[in-house]
Amino acid sequence: MNVGIVGATGMVGTVMRQLLAERKFPVATLRLFASARSAGSTIEWNGQSIIVEDATEADPSGLDVVLFSAGATTSRALAEKYAQAGAMVIDNSSAWRMNPDVPLIVSEVNPEDVALAKKRIIANPNCTTMAAMPVLKPLHDAAGLVRMVASTYQAVSGGGVSGVSELEVQAKSAAPTSEALTYDGGAVTSACWFVDG
Repeated sequence: MNVGIVGATGMVGTVMRQLLAERKFPVATLRLFASARSAGSTIEWNGQSIIVEDATEADPSGLDVVLFSAGATTSRALAEKYAQAGAMVIDNSSAWRMNPDVPLIVSEVNPEDVALAKKRIIANPNCTTMAAMPVLKPLHDAAGLVRMVASTYQAVSGGGVSGVSELEVQAKSAAPTSEALTYDGGAVTSACWFVDG
């Protein structure tokens, strides 16, 4: 199977490459795509050196499956081009989730809906939904769930490398004042200037 990854140099793209290797996915050829800034760089994968291609300029012909994880803007701009070239596009962004012509798939819940992918694009839900649905489906099948209310906390890695870097900077700047950030009675007194009228 000829596989492509759009967003291959990002955090999620890196994990996608690792999972393809770890799970011994039947990859005959792997092509890696990213922004013009990353194009031309080389990435090692499964004993091969693969040159990263510019996702916008590349010819996606010959690909069977393309995993997109480069953000909604890139997916809206390029997913149809890759699908029209013959690939089945699996999009990890929010770009296609509400499109009635694009099935929203959780493989353990509705794999049969892949047949509805008229545009050759498959969307997947966000991370919390993707994790919750395989657990909730058997409960629904057994008891008929009517409603669920959930509060979720999203990983900073969803913002990509820049989000993780920003958190690291914030954490380092907070470290010298970490005592003042705790609630132990003494910290309340030292933090009163925030609410001083």
